[in-house]
Amino acid sequence: MAGQHAQTDSRVVLSARGLTRDFGGFTAVNKVDLDVRHAEVHALIGPNGAGKTTVFNLLTKFLQPTRGTIHLLGQDITKTAPDKVARMGLVRSFQISAVFPHMSVLDNVRIALQRPNNLAVQFWRPLSALDRLNERADALIAAVGLEKERDAFAVDLSYGRKRVLEIATTLALDPKVMLLDEPMAGMGQEDVAAIAKIIRNVAKDRAVLMVEHNLSVVAEISDHITVLQRGEILATGNYETVSSNPEVRSAYMGTEHA
Repeated sequence: MAGQHAQTDSRVVLSARGLTRDFGGFTAVNKVDLDVRHAEVHALIGPNGAGKTTVFNLLTKFLQPTRGTIHLLGQDITKTAPDKVARMGLVRSFQISAVFPHMSVLDNVRIALQRPNNLAVQFWRPLSALDRLNERADALIAAVGLEKERDAFAVDLSYGRKRVLEIATTLALDPKVMLLDEPMAGMGQEDVAAIAKIIRNVAKDRAVLMVEHNLSVVAEISDHITVLQRGEILATGNYETVSSNPEVRSAYMGTEHA
């Protein structure tokens, strides 16, 4: 039934069916079904060791599934190489986390813009050769609220602002599906609020799948939540549905937001 729904729901841009990964005698991910929809934030949550990172690695093809299928924008990518998957529009934040510390925010974004604009990454060319990308770079910088830091060196940014810059460089690839692995990790409350607002805005015209431990943020910005435990789906639905599930509460040991 879930598979039929994915086929009839035109908003589904990334789907997995029966996704399974074995490591020797250990099954890290077992028969996971997942539908990620356009213009939604889909959170993947679960206790430590639940298999969230393995699912991300399978979806982005850094790991090959033992069994199951993955479809992106209607195309089977189960056996597709990770670089091709990224070019098709599935981009994970850490893939573009190469923030150059001794370059400005503007130059970092301009360099990230080279690939979607069919410009070879040629580091021996002067940065002025990228001036044609300034308008788009400034738009991306404004979209994530980094206008004041536009000319600052990345090394001088706070940790939270570096993460914002990484989101800007990821957006430079114009992903159709954006995967964010714990985007709030290690941040203070002010940075968490800023990143949450950015993610919500980013999801207006693309799908966002994120692994996140901050359940207050998950509750605030997620349209759909999938809860993993021991590599299997424990519950799925909106926040009200999963937070009222007794098994989910038990998995989180009765925490406030479980």
